[in-house]
Amino acid sequence: MGLLVVRLGMNPSTLIGMVASVALLAVLIFFAADDPWLFVDLPGLGIVLVGTMAATFLSYPMKEVLRVFGLMRIVMRNERLYTQRDIEELVDISRLWMRDDPVAVERALPRVKNPFLRTGVQLVIDRIPEEDILDLLQWRISRMKAKEAAEAQLFRVMASYAPAFGMIGTLVGLINLMDVVASGDLVVIGRQLAVALMTTFYGILLANLVFKPIAVKLERRTEQRIVLMNMVLQGISMMCAKRSPSLMRETLHSFVAHVEDEIDDRGAAPGGGHGARSGASAGGARPPQG
Repeated sequence: MGLLVVRLGMNPSTLIGMVASVALLAVLIFFAADDPWLFVDLPGLGIVLVGTMAATFLSYPMKEVLRVFGLMRIVMRNERLYTQRDIEELVDISRLWMRDDPVAVERALPRVKNPFLRTGVQLVIDRIPEEDILDLLQWRISRMKAKEAAEAQLFRVMASYAPAFGMIGTLVGLINLMDVVASGDLVVIGRQLAVALMTTFYGILLANLVFKPIAVKLERRTEQRIVLMNMVLQGISMMCAKRSPSLMRETLHSFVAHVEDEIDDRGAAPGGGHGARSGASAGGARPPQG
């Protein structure tokens, strides 16, 4: 499976979740039901899918809804954050800046992969005041956070619509059921009732196994990206103050480690300690003197 994940470039946890979901459904359908085909109801699935998409189009502009397919690819893809690479690039550029060699910094700038980091360094080279640089970068962080939060919220809205349209499909099925009640054929009545309930099954399944997990995954992705951007913000602040490159490296390593501890709730230092200092740094505090 590991080789398959590498070749497809898929997110391992997403792939595991997909395999586990399919396995669970297969067990439920093929081993807990007398007739597995009762769980296949294309009209009911169509009611849920088309109804959910219709309500989403009514709720959001066209361009935002069309982003759904691209966001699903993002969730599937094994997207990496090159934290160590960004730290080393910051340290290398800071070392050139300490030598008062802006020409060398200009030559090194195109090799910087992170556009957020490249923007910050360019502003430093242009002699923009540190306060203005930090304000601009913090605004870009806030803008990205708001944009990606709205994208995750789109899937949460879809997760709320899917069960509702599942209930609508069930009501339609129950209305159709009334036509066969008079016949008194319990076999026919039972089969019609099963079909009527399938749309509710589809709605709950899509909401809790597709839309909500995607929303959570996108929110987690945003948290990780904000940590990286705040780390870059800290490095740019230290570069403006011409702090030692060695101090910068250690500070940024500590910053990322402690912020990740606070997010993941693993190994956080008791009583605050360095974690408290790193959290303050994420809010825009000045780096340590040295």
